[in-house]
Amino acid sequence: MALQSLDPRVSRLGIAEDSLSHLVPKGDLDQFETYEAFVQVKENKPFEHAGPVHAPNEEMAFLFAKEQYSRRGMFCIALCVIKTENIRASHFTDNGQDVYDTLDATASGEETESFEIFHLMKRGKQHKYAGNVMARDYDDALVAAKSLYQSAKPVFNIWVVKSEDILATDEDDQDIWDTLKEKQYREAIAYKAQDKIKAFKEEQAAQA
Repeated sequence: MALQSLDPRVSRLGIAEDSLSHLVPKGDLDQFETYEAFVQVKENKPFEHAGPVHAPNEEMAFLFAKEQYSRRGMFCIALCVIKTENIRASHFTDNGQDVYDTLDATASGEETESFEIFHLMKRGKQHKYAGNVMARDYDDALVAAKSLYQSAKPVFNIWVVKSEDILATDEDDQDIWDTLKEKQYREAIAYKAQDKIKAFKEEQAAQA
């Protein structure tokens, strides 16, 4: 019997189902994890979500995000990455309703952990950094943020992240945007970040 696939191109090949019995199923962790990248385009401007990257670890996610979101078309002075699974999102609201107005609970007052708050102020746009709160857990951080960051403009969705789960640039990382004088701006090889990528590949090859 021929293999039937959701992709009609595969079905048209007429591959016999029993001819695939020797194949080994993929493992659960055979893909890179997903990270979300945030950029700061100017000093005193909030960090804004730029998009996702796939990477084997935080360090490489940071470098991939730099190449993807700050090398062409978007200048930035700072960058941070967060593993997607570490972002707790509120529900979305419709018709101009502020998501903060749907929170009925009262903050616990237990300031045991530091959390960062990101707001989505307009559909089709990106989440922007709103500020920091101290709270007991993610849900408590949402409620604590209401008293600090709710304004006249409605917020349609909120992302909450533990501060410790964010990898961000610091003063020592500014050289990752520098280019070598003899190279052209748009060549990826011109960035010092390329040295770190090369070092990572060599380390992985040595462990293989």
